[in-house]
Amino acid sequence: MVKSAKKLADIYYGAARSGIRVCYRVRLLRSEHRCQSLGTKGDITQKGYEKKRAKLIGAYLPHPPGMEPSGQAERRPPVTPSSSRYHRRRSSGTRDERYRSDVHTEAVQAALAKHKERKMAVPMPSKRRSLVVQSSMDAYTPPDTSSGSDGEGSLHGEGTPTSSHGSISMEHWISRAIHGSTTSSTTSSSSTQSGGSGAAGRLADVLAQTHVGPIAYLSLKRKSAPGPVENGNSLRRSCEFGSELVWPPLEPEENHSAPPDVTSYASEHSAQVERPQVSTTPRPVTKYGNAELMETGDGVPVSSRVSAKIQQLVNTLKRPKRPPLREFFVDDFEELLEVQQPDPNQPRPEGAQMLAIRGEQMGVVTNWPPSLEAALQRWGTISPKAPCLTTMDTNGKALYVLTYGKLWTRSMKVAYNILHKLGTKQEPMLRPGDRVALVFPNNDPAAFMVAFYGCLLAEVVPVPIEVPLTRKDAGSQQIGFLLGSCGVTVALTSDACHKGLPKSPTGEIPQFKGWPKLLWFVTESKHLSKPPRDWYPHIKDANNDTAYIEYKTCKDGSVLGVTVMRIAMLTHCQGLTQSCGYAEAETIVNVLDFKKDVGLWHGILTSVMNMMHVISIPYSLMKVNPLSWIQKVCQYKARVACVKSRDMHWALVAHRDQRDIDLSSLRMLLVADGSNPWSISSCDAFLNVFQGKGLRAEVICPCASSPEALTVAIRRPTDDCNLPPGRGVLSMHGLSHGVIRVDTEEKLSVLTVQDVGTVMPGALMCVVRPDGVPQLCKTDEIGEVCVCSIATGTSYYGLSGMTKNTFEVFPMSSSGAPISEYPFTRTGLLGFIGPGGLVFIAGKMDGLMVVAGRRHNADDIVATALAVEPMKFVYRGRIAVFSITVLHDERIVVVAEQRPDSTEEDSFQWMSRVLQAIDGIHQVGVYCLALVPSNTLPKTPLGGIHLSETKQQFLEGSLHPCNVLMCPHTCVSNLPKPRQKQPEIGPASVMVGNLVSGKRIAQASGRDLGQMEDNDQARKFLFLSEVLQWRAQTTPDHVLYTLLNSRGAIASSLTCLQLHKRAEKIAALLAERGHLQDGDHVALVYPPGIDLIAAFYGCLYCGCVPITVRPPHPQNIATTLPTVKMIVEVSRSACVMTSQAICKLLRSKEATAAVDVRTWPPVLDTDDLPKKKPPHLHKPSNPDTLAYLDFSVSTTGMLAGVKMSHTATSAFCRSIKLQCELYPSREVAICLDPYCGLGFVLWCLCSVYSGHQSILIPPSELEVNPALWLMAVSQYRVRDTFCSYSVMELCTKGLGLQTELLKTRGLDLSRVRTCVVVAEERPRIALTQSFSKLFKDLGLHPRAVSTSFGCRVNLAICLQPHRLGTFAEQGTSGPDPTTVYVDMRALRHDRVRLVERGSPHSLPLMESGKILPGVRIIIANPETKGPLGDSHLGEIWVHSSHNASGYFTVYGDESLQSDHFSSRLSFGDTQTVWARTGYLGFLRRTELTDASGERHDALYVVGALDEAMELRGMRYHPIDIETSVIRTHKSIMECAVFTWTNLLVVVVELDGSEQEALDLVPLVTNSVLEDHYLIVGVVVVVDVGVIPINSRGEKQRMHLRDGFLADQLDPIYVAYNM
Repeated sequence: MVKSAKKLADIYYGAARSGIRVCYRVRLLRSEHRCQSLGTKGDITQKGYEKKRAKLIGAYLPHPPGMEPSGQAERRPPVTPSSSRYHRRRSSGTRDERYRSDVHTEAVQAALAKHKERKMAVPMPSKRRSLVVQSSMDAYTPPDTSSGSDGEGSLHGEGTPTSSHGSISMEHWISRAIHGSTTSSTTSSSSTQSGGSGAAGRLADVLAQTHVGPIAYLSLKRKSAPGPVENGNSLRRSCEFGSELVWPPLEPEENHSAPPDVTSYASEHSAQVERPQVSTTPRPVTKYGNAELMETGDGVPVSSRVSAKIQQLVNTLKRPKRPPLREFFVDDFEELLEVQQPDPNQPRPEGAQMLAIRGEQMGVVTNWPPSLEAALQRWGTISPKAPCLTTMDTNGKALYVLTYGKLWTRSMKVAYNILHKLGTKQEPMLRPGDRVALVFPNNDPAAFMVAFYGCLLAEVVPVPIEVPLTRKDAGSQQIGFLLGSCGVTVALTSDACHKGLPKSPTGEIPQFKGWPKLLWFVTESKHLSKPPRDWYPHIKDANNDTAYIEYKTCKDGSVLGVTVMRIAMLTHCQGLTQSCGYAEAETIVNVLDFKKDVGLWHGILTSVMNMMHVISIPYSLMKVNPLSWIQKVCQYKARVACVKSRDMHWALVAHRDQRDIDLSSLRMLLVADGSNPWSISSCDAFLNVFQGKGLRAEVICPCASSPEALTVAIRRPTDDCNLPPGRGVLSMHGLSHGVIRVDTEEKLSVLTVQDVGTVMPGALMCVVRPDGVPQLCKTDEIGEVCVCSIATGTSYYGLSGMTKNTFEVFPMSSSGAPISEYPFTRTGLLGFIGPGGLVFIAGKMDGLMVVAGRRHNADDIVATALAVEPMKFVYRGRIAVFSITVLHDERIVVVAEQRPDSTEEDSFQWMSRVLQAIDGIHQVGVYCLALVPSNTLPKTPLGGIHLSETKQQFLEGSLHPCNVLMCPHTCVSNLPKPRQKQPEIGPASVMVGNLVSGKRIAQASGRDLGQMEDNDQARKFLFLSEVLQWRAQTTPDHVLYTLLNSRGAIASSLTCLQLHKRAEKIAALLAERGHLQDGDHVALVYPPGIDLIAAFYGCLYCGCVPITVRPPHPQNIATTLPTVKMIVEVSRSACVMTSQAICKLLRSKEATAAVDVRTWPPVLDTDDLPKKKPPHLHKPSNPDTLAYLDFSVSTTGMLAGVKMSHTATSAFCRSIKLQCELYPSREVAICLDPYCGLGFVLWCLCSVYSGHQSILIPPSELEVNPALWLMAVSQYRVRDTFCSYSVMELCTKGLGLQTELLKTRGLDLSRVRTCVVVAEERPRIALTQSFSKLFKDLGLHPRAVSTSFGCRVNLAICLQPHRLGTFAEQGTSGPDPTTVYVDMRALRHDRVRLVERGSPHSLPLMESGKILPGVRIIIANPETKGPLGDSHLGEIWVHSSHNASGYFTVYGDESLQSDHFSSRLSFGDTQTVWARTGYLGFLRRTELTDASGERHDALYVVGALDEAMELRGMRYHPIDIETSVIRTHKSIMECAVFTWTNLLVVVVELDGSEQEALDLVPLVTNSVLEDHYLIVGVVVVVDVGVIPINSRGEKQRMHLRDGFLADQLDPIYVAYNM
């Protein structure tokens, strides 16, 4: 003992020196900490700082050999006698002794030493300050910039134990430790001895940016910048000022190179390469931060700390990992998960088939009573004064002696009362055979015993259960289900317990969660009426009636009731009497729970059969005085004691203060958990210490038991001290394959087991294979022990199926014949029968985890984890190990409570060492290691860890760990094989007419513009400016535009004439003040409204080319103004037109700080216009000249401007007019951003061309009044309305609970026939459906909502105006948009496979709308440019008169231009010129027909090529992974994913308390593995609003990536998965 504690202490001090790198977080601190730094004492000069820094990190830097590292002397506490003894004590006191083994501890240390040579570098997770403080107590002082001076004192403190710690008295300490107290006087006392790393950790923050050893330990800093977009205020969701921003510039000295892709499964060229990026920013310009990087594949400036960490993770993952991936099955279509191939070298059983072993004959003793009640009657009448049970108070004084006479009379009284005093004479509540709950506390065995025997006498069936402490006790609900299924209506309890139950205000006992309604009946004699003189209970011989039901908690937390018959109960008592040699009037000390298991069988049942005297020691007394049971053995000269190994261990800790211990009276020390292999070291240590105090070796008798089979085997007490107990030293590797191998030279991974004696008298035992048919094992094979005996349970109450599998097993020999005609009972114990019929148990079925075909026992893994640094880290040895199923295999999860004073570094170091130890000893990877604060794991009634509840909380994300380390890269070895791209088929073999590979070519078109007869007056004009002039003459007072304010009132409106007049004045202003030439570019920087429209037409009137630009956000100039400046410069605008307010903003102090104001072109303010008209209005000479430029920031963060000619603009307006049937009499409501794409066209152009009235609703006003848009639609009785996804989301979230209120305000959407979402992405089917459902009650037709699709090369390809029933006659009716379900796995391989709704891996896709008139679409292979067949996935190509005519770039990048805007197919129709949209999709001919009777071709958009991620050779669309992630936990508000050096990074927004942040890490990892067969590399948890979203409501994933790598996200937690 002493030696091992010493060794552990050495390891523990040596950890930091020994090459296990102590990980430090380098934190850049927030300003509030800086303020405190001024007040700290000590030397804050640079020199002092350097000195301190050297002292601190000296220990962790490599030294020349022979040099003592500086600062080591301070770090190591002098080992004074008191402090080392302190350590020894402490170490054993807090550790869960079930798992102590010196040999194992040495093995673990050796395994760790092996790992040290491999030097694994694990990047440490990053936490926000608040999280760190929350999880690690006040000892972890908030650091400030000069906290070094603070720490000087604490370092000296390390050196000399303070008086309070040095002289703490041993008794005091032990009693505290056993109490499990968390007061600082005990638990934090260890911090003085913690080897200095605590203080060093606190000061490590001083070392910002220092590389410690070979790795830089880094973290993400909390920014104190006020920027609202960055820190995620609600502005992020703003529609008007969406964050279409280029991230703030990085420091110039940063190294702007994307790191090389280094991971082992490097894919072929990533998706970005296939479609070259468009950057319209000049290469030499660097002033936009990372704008110039937009062309690079991974386009990110990197030298940030985050990317260094990721690099470190990548390097770690590059190391060869075991086990190697085996061969995969590859099928043309399916991604098959790897099938585990058995290892040819694995050990196999070689022995002969075992034989069943029979126990000795049950001796027949003449005076054995015929039943337990008969025994009670006999002793109660013959020896009424004989003591039956002595109970103790918490001081160890005898509280009460129950004699056999009192037990007999009181149980009779209970029997009489429950049969006759409940209910009425005619209708008694209880009849013989009914079940009754027994609810008694652990310190009142006497009341329990009386009630139990009362039930036996009344022939009702007692169901003993734990006292429910609260309504939500872990596991108490399951107990309730058991009571309900047993039909329990009455609960017997004691007076004290009844008073202690939780009560409602009226004094009633509330119904516990999941419990049936119970009548509580108090069994104290004073409350009962005496039975009449002539009443006697009917005492029968033991028969097949149920005697009692014992509850059993399963692995999954469910509770079963094992029924035990009266004959089994009696036979079991006889067997125990014979095996243990019990004699009348012996004294037995019982420390076990008397309600179930060994404690019940020996202390309540067998004791009465033999008239023994039981001294019952309650758990509460053991906590106060762990020696109490030994003292009672001495005091009463007890012959037998029933204990668990933890009781022996606690006695070891405490015995030194005890003088006169004499254990020579003991003839049997029954170890109830002796079958746990880890109990052996407690038995040995106990014998070592107490052999000198009269304890004989042969007295220690381990036994094996289970609720189903009762006592399975027990070591007999002998007088022969020469019979050595059986020992086996087994190879863990062999055990994991189910084979017994006495260990060879590999000494590290062994399991030492002790025998648990021989089979019970009269029983037959065999061992069968744990899974499949119950076939007998070979002699060298581990299996489940089965027993055939009268003395076992007979069923699980009410569960016939499970009963059959457990209690009615017929083991087979290898020939397939059953070995016996009688059924066997499975014990749930794994073991084997050794030489001489000795039974060895190696583990439990419940603790079995089968990982990659190998079996591991949870207890063994707990033992290994605890052997790493037990006393230093795990709080009171509280650790749970279980497995969860992820991706068709079990994965091991370890959850431990950490000591309250452990620092982040302690935690992380412990975690990495545990991983190494488990890998070294068990050759199995841990999937997840989680640490929780002390005392937070759910407890069982006796204070142990409630395993199934812990697992449940882990899986539902409510465990709230304070540290998590996931290792999916090392554990998951059954992923599908990375895909190899197949060569494409050549053109010759495939084209036959309009067929490709036997399928119709995927092409479709809208109606033909040329053939459409319509009375379109505007067609006479080539130019929009002419259309406006014509309207101003013919219908001067017709209102074209109405702008609403946030209250829904009309802010302003424009008639045809007003617009024309206004435009003329602006043209005059441009000519006069701007001195602009024909064809000059003008940037229009206006808020959404009427001014913007007037300015646009003003530009056309004077021949200038307008560019609409979103104005900078007044609250966030620093991030939004650079984008404005960039567009102005890139578009080569000769002047900027804007309003007075924005003009001021552009010249403000903030603007000067953000950009160089001197380089702006002239800025014209249009609020006061000249009175005069221009001399003449410009008419363009050629319709193919530029009408306007359309600039937009794509989701990948690229700024791309496209050129729109006059021809294209007019064709576009006409196409929309025909598709939507727009006439001057129509009103259309538009709630869109008017700066680019279809939003701009609908806002500014369509009304002038078609003459309809546009009701304009700026989306930013919806943030003030979410109901604005829908109220306007209702008030103006609008039939057609257009919105964006952000607007729809705002309404769904903001008005979700207000539909009733809106109804009362008269909101009516029944007139809406089309509500089109304008988008450049795959339709968001979930959002559109929830919007439709939500507003259905307000009259919205379910088919009214549809989507449009546009992109840079063509601003609108599809637009679906619906024709609902009543409107059908008013125009051409189009078919409804169809939804199909495709297989997501096929999609990754660029294939489309239609599946049924609801089938696994199905993904719903909604058609993107009806193709516009004059538009032709074809689906082409993006690499080969060949046409594809119907329902094949490829790039959407478009040919139309309103295609844009090219990118507007400062330098002509011709190759890009020709590729995107004028591509031709490589075979087939090679003449047509197509524009490439850059989106993947497919066409599918449907059964529906349109107005012309043609079959309808539906276009399905899947996603953008440059957003798609290539991982493992497959193409993933971010949105699919994000959808899976958002579903995993209610607190995940939003999610975005991106890749970095082939690692998948998942960013989630947490809408909840920061404590939940770490719950998300395993859940996110699991869901992505399950749904997408991908391993997440990094999980980043951020605040709500951090993921940037543009005006169209699309996530800006590349901005997010740049922000993450540049440390600008201020995450709550960053987890690097190993």
